[in-house]
Amino acid sequence: MTLAAYASFYRDHLTNAVLPFWLNHTPDREHGGYFSCVDRQGQVYDPRKYVWMQGRAVWMFQTLYSTFDARPEYADFAANVFRFVDRFARRNEPRVWFSLGRDGAPGYFQRKPYSAVFVALACISQGRVAEARELFWRIDGWIKDPTVLGRPAGPVSQLADIMVLALLAMELLAVEEDPRYRLKIAECQEAVWAHYDAANWLLLENVASRDLPEGRMVCPGSILEVAWFLLHTIERVPNAELEGMLLRCILGALEFGWDGEYGGLYYFMDFDGRPRPELEANMKLWWPHTEALYALVLAYTRTGDERYKRWLDRVHEYTFSTFPDSKYGEWFGYCDRSGRVATEMKGGAYKCCFHVPRALLYSIRAIERAASERA
Repeated sequence: MTLAAYASFYRDHLTNAVLPFWLNHTPDREHGGYFSCVDRQGQVYDPRKYVWMQGRAVWMFQTLYSTFDARPEYADFAANVFRFVDRFARRNEPRVWFSLGRDGAPGYFQRKPYSAVFVALACISQGRVAEARELFWRIDGWIKDPTVLGRPAGPVSQLADIMVLALLAMELLAVEEDPRYRLKIAECQEAVWAHYDAANWLLLENVASRDLPEGRMVCPGSILEVAWFLLHTIERVPNAELEGMLLRCILGALEFGWDGEYGGLYYFMDFDGRPRPELEANMKLWWPHTEALYALVLAYTRTGDERYKRWLDRVHEYTFSTFPDSKYGEWFGYCDRSGRVATEMKGGAYKCCFHVPRALLYSIRAIERAASERA
């Protein structure tokens, strides 16, 4: 397909196959928020509210309303979920809860900062910038010293931490000018080099001893997501050397991570080809493929290099023949190595209305932007 055809296809799929599933089945009209744990048909199998899923949905639907299609139901969904997040996510705690009961009752904490990341993102989208700013710097402190959250000191650096700090700094910089955000973005741009394997055009997930599995972990989806995130930062903090490295890593992640027998991207791989301890390592998950789609659209519209277009065609064909549910809408998230659906749940504690609509929306915007620049 041409890029224009991809944009048209993604717009239709987003509007008619993905978003209606969440709008029609998941709002909790009694207690507020929404249910992320739903089965194939949208029936709730776990009524708990997972805070980072709630925050992601606030940002996603508000972004759709503001930049894609100003449908009142998008803004209403975001506002309803944000009221729940605002009331219950912190409960007078400096930390942010990982899960809450359906009615907002405290659930449990994770010793990670990521729930807080998406509460901050939700606050930004709803104009609560001062709260987001305060939480951003708190998150920055937690990442620098994980023992504050009760975690032992782990890897020297993790790609996920680089990514979330860059994400929040970019979002905050869009609503208020503060040189500290640009400095933080530059720090993230510099930090990613420690993960780079130049010979294979890969980013290792962790900077840690190669004697340990975590020091050899390669997550192709994570590489692709980090690559496009940091390509976005170059628009604010130019860095030509980094841009070239990230564009190479998009190709490296696909060449290293693609299953030559069954197609699709492996979830986890070992840099040295040794066994992975994660039982799901060989599975095909939805989100690495969404990140691949957008990373390839971005790289191709940025460079015109046909290698990215060839990979886009390949990834698109695999993705849309594997994950979308043509009967009930949305996507299955978890398939085995051969691409067979492993579980029919459509959402859970780690899957919600985020990766799929974000990739489709960003791809549409990148294609349309490139077309307007050529006109």
